[in-house]
Amino acid sequence: MSTILQVENLSKSYVSGAKDLTVLKNVSFSLSAGSTVSIVGASGSGKTTLLGLCAGLDRASTGSIALNGIILDKLSEDERAAVRNQNVGFIFQNFQLIPTLTALENVMVPLELRKEKNARKKALQLLEKVGLASRHHHYASQLSGGEQQRVSLARAFSNHPKILFADEPTGNLDEETSQKVEKLLFDLNKETGTTLVLVTHDLELAQKTQRIIQLKGGEVISDQSVV
Repeated sequence: MSTILQVENLSKSYVSGAKDLTVLKNVSFSLSAGSTVSIVGASGSGKTTLLGLCAGLDRASTGSIALNGIILDKLSEDERAAVRNQNVGFIFQNFQLIPTLTALENVMVPLELRKEKNARKKALQLLEKVGLASRHHHYASQLSGGEQQRVSLARAFSNHPKILFADEPTGNLDEETSQKVEKLLFDLNKETGTTLVLVTHDLELAQKTQRIIQLKGGEVISDQSVV
């Protein structure tokens, strides 16, 4: 299998007052294309920071990240945005839908940014996959939390991402809705061959991925395959 993400000796520090605050320290791992992995750890362990660095949303203090063979370290902000647009999908705990757009329009945004033809038709097909074709004209405020997350799933897969980063994707959902969203997430991952990277506090969800990387104090303390 080809490598979709290569992380080498990654560290991230911030200046806090007169001190340097180290959030990540010498993190290294690689992910094969099409694999599923969970990143777990207590609050403040560096999970979300690591996710942002791997997706090119922020720059590391030291170390290197290669995403789909592209080294992110020295790219400009615009160049990293272009890499994300071509390779990356996102799902967030708080959904991050644009409130002034309908469900359909939210899914269409990445398609239109890529100047794809038939954006409306493709967006409707994606909403149908997540069971929301009949709700396509509703705004986020008119949708339940589970429905909003399903819209964000459709949007995340709209650019055919090679890797999908999901930050606590079921964190704001009840148990029944979480199970539905989890099933959709893994079904779409399997159908499209997208690499899935989950940040989660939910160890039951983490056990559904092929691999679990555990962080503590910004360092990898465990990296194991799930039997």
